[in-house]
Amino acid sequence: MLPDGNISQRWQKSEILLLGGSAGSFKLIFHIIKEFNPSLNKPVIIIIHRKKNFYSDIERLFSEKASIPFKEISDKEKVCENTIYMAPANYHTLIEKDKTFSLDVSDAVWFSKPSIDVTFESVSEVYKDKCTAILFSGANQDGAEGLLKLRNYGALTIVQHPDDAEMTQMPLAAIELKAAEYVMTAAEIFELLKI
Repeated sequence: MLPDGNISQRWQKSEILLLGGSAGSFKLIFHIIKEFNPSLNKPVIIIIHRKKNFYSDIERLFSEKASIPFKEISDKEKVCENTIYMAPANYHTLIEKDKTFSLDVSDAVWFSKPSIDVTFESVSEVYKDKCTAILFSGANQDGAEGLLKLRNYGALTIVQHPDDAEMTQMPLAAIELKAAEYVMTAAEIFELLKI
């Protein structure tokens, strides 16, 4: 059951959805992208930590199963509605003021590239309160600072409940920073997104 009625209205009014996670988040995010309503009408950006220079089947699996168009982000590409975007490995993903993607090769953040923090902070400055961001299971603190910045701009910020997460470090870091407006189980998150 959802925490309150206001959360659904804010999700509906959001113009973009951010999904961030690391260890233990893949299955949850995979479930979400398989079940999205085809009339979602907002872009979805996924930032998942992956091993450097390690070939991954994530993109192929997501592309085959996604309910709406799915693609890996390209530099200078325009952000489009009703599309699921995956942050590529070995780059940080940012969004420019003109709502195009920018890929950055600067140093890893929390040993991670792509960094969830980098993307969340970038999106906060462009979309402000017109954003929903969800931080899932993970084994480090990446995403917590970015989620806090989003919350400070009025975005809807959600963290997977640590008791429900395979790896608790990422959700706990966000909760400790007071970056999470809502702490929800995976089932509650699926209900919110109408999956």
